[in-house]
Amino acid sequence: MKKEWQRKKLGDLCDVLDHKRKPITKRDRVAGEYPYYGATGVLDHVEGYLFDEPIVLVGEDGAKWESGENTAFTVKGKCWVNNHAHVLRPHRTELLDNWLIYHLHHSDLSEFVSGLTVPKLNQVSLREIPIPVPPLPEQQRIVGILDEAFDGIATAKANTEKNLQNARALFESHIGDVFTRRNAGWTVCLLADCLRLITYGFTNPMPTTHTGPYMVTAKNVTGGQIDYVAARHTSEEAFDKLLTDKSRPRVGDVLLTKDGTLGRLAVVEKADLCINQSVALLRPNGRMEPHFMRYLLSSRSYQHRMIGDADGTTIKHIYITRVNKMDVAFPSLDGQRRIVSNLDSFSMTSQQLVRVYSQKLAAPPREPVSAAPSLQRQSVNRP
Repeated sequence: MKKEWQRKKLGDLCDVLDHKRKPITKRDRVAGEYPYYGATGVLDHVEGYLFDEPIVLVGEDGAKWESGENTAFTVKGKCWVNNHAHVLRPHRTELLDNWLIYHLHHSDLSEFVSGLTVPKLNQVSLREIPIPVPPLPEQQRIVGILDEAFDGIATAKANTEKNLQNARALFESHIGDVFTRRNAGWTVCLLADCLRLITYGFTNPMPTTHTGPYMVTAKNVTGGQIDYVAARHTSEEAFDKLLTDKSRPRVGDVLLTKDGTLGRLAVVEKADLCINQSVALLRPNGRMEPHFMRYLLSSRSYQHRMIGDADGTTIKHIYITRVNKMDVAFPSLDGQRRIVSNLDSFSMTSQQLVRVYSQKLAAPPREPVSAAPSLQRQSVNRP
């Protein structure tokens, strides 16, 4: 903070219009065109409005007040505000709306918040928050720099999100091309002709939280693999005496999620596990490689045929009798292995791209510290 800059209490720089706000219970709201604001943004649209001017809203309760949180935001036009957001009208001959918002965003206001069960920034404490007040031209200059910098961050994030979507779609597109362009000499038959067994798991394999055989459900089949870490266990007694062969997959069996999360597939790589009724078991008979079958049934056209036929009013299902009767096309075993090798390599590349873009989105944005050091480095202390 520059020496020549003043520091004033927020209550001396803004009119606090909390007396004009009014909550409406969800039951009593009449739908309309005007946004209904709470602590963090628009909650609904209602008939009628309380404010028709530019205002700044600051979360009173139900918000976050640490540095980097969106503690405050500006509202323009007709709107309704409930009692979970403070309503401020800055004295604009001294203070810009966006200068106030940037300062509140980048200040840790935790010391002004009271209440353990329900944290709250009450009006008395709000008024005491110190605000640096440089001359208006200086406020305008710094706000302009910050606007441009954060617009750049928003654009970069949007581009990263688009790249993430493209990376995920890349593999789906490639796998679709492989199985829609059938070469001459490929065998065409029913999936049933490539299976020794198709069934689904036991309704209640007695899950436990202790060690024992893994109990795999539809939630544990993801990304082409079985998530053993998240899987629960069943007892040795239930595994040995109650569960039949249909509930105990063998190495090389293909699992297909048929309830809840539909159409995910994985190949069993180790024994000592069982499945519940949300997972179907497909046991190849030697005509089709397990991983080729997994890729084949993961392709868009086969997913559409399986999930497109999924029945159920509230919970969707894939019926294995229909899966069994689907026609499939496949090359020789050598040809299948070459395709699997190619798809494995392509999958690794696309997954690496997904990880890179996911990490970029998860990482906190690099804030423009050099643009306004006074905002970034100032600590907030009670006067």
